[in-house]
Amino acid sequence: MVSSRPEIQKTIPFVGQVPKSELESWVSLLSEKMPNESIRPFTDLSAEERKIAEIAIVANPDPDEVAELTSLKWVHSVWAGVEKLVSELGDRPFEIIRLVDPELARTMSDAVLSWTLYLHRDMPAYAALQKKRQWEELPFTRASDKTVGILGLGNLGIEAASCLGSFGFNVIGWSRSLKDIKDVRCLAGEEGLKEIFKKSDILVSLLPLTPQTRGLLSSSLFSLCKDGAGFINFGRGAVVNSRDLLKALDSGSLNHAVLDVFETEPLPQDDPFWGHEKVTVLPHISAPSDIGTASSIVAANLRTYRETGTLPKSVDKKRGY
Repeated sequence: MVSSRPEIQKTIPFVGQVPKSELESWVSLLSEKMPNESIRPFTDLSAEERKIAEIAIVANPDPDEVAELTSLKWVHSVWAGVEKLVSELGDRPFEIIRLVDPELARTMSDAVLSWTLYLHRDMPAYAALQKKRQWEELPFTRASDKTVGILGLGNLGIEAASCLGSFGFNVIGWSRSLKDIKDVRCLAGEEGLKEIFKKSDILVSLLPLTPQTRGLLSSSLFSLCKDGAGFINFGRGAVVNSRDLLKALDSGSLNHAVLDVFETEPLPQDDPFWGHEKVTVLPHISAPSDIGTASSIVAANLRTYRETGTLPKSVDKKRGY
């Protein structure tokens, strides 16, 4: 006997802890780029629709909601950072796909150059002079006389290094495994990490958060910094030991820090970084996902999967990225 019960379409849920307006924008644009797919917010799905969903698109998802999607084969993040996803969902059998968007790398390189120039041209010092109504010209140094160290030489780090180099800075870089990048002196390993701290006038961290990098940047490294060195963290907050960073700023080992990422976000109101005269606090805005380009990339990956059964490159859950 043939059942008259209609088959439920396998909807692709969008699961995310993001503002309602942002969620609606993601769903609308993803649906526009994938007219043959049914993409809906997780909260709009019935229990049975959730049970049979095999693919999900996610943005900082609630793990409890993902747990209701018991048939998942893979999830596609619309963010480049997946450390939280791996930490909370890495034990699940499905694959995790991170966003690899060239536009994101360009956006990050713009931010790295902008805030490197902010430190290079002594903007924090001029702001302090303004508060004191003090008219004073500080010594000028050419970009070619400054060395910028990039910690993390993935896609974002390589693009940032190229951007800084084209502006005239001397660029050196560090990564866990040794890289070969044109016009960049590449370092690796424990001794290489010490050397980049010793040689850099400005350090930029683009490191992902892994078990190996958590708390990696601490007093033992900050104590090696050149006099007047600056520090920028656009990677992950927990890579830095916050207490040690504050000590380095207070002692003069570091002259100023630009911080866009923190272990707890939003940054608590009582956090000492807010009021520290040598810290610039940014609300995690260095490289936001571009909804337009990100949606196109997710759509292309899904089309390839539908046509060939081939998954995009998935995250190495042991490495964390």
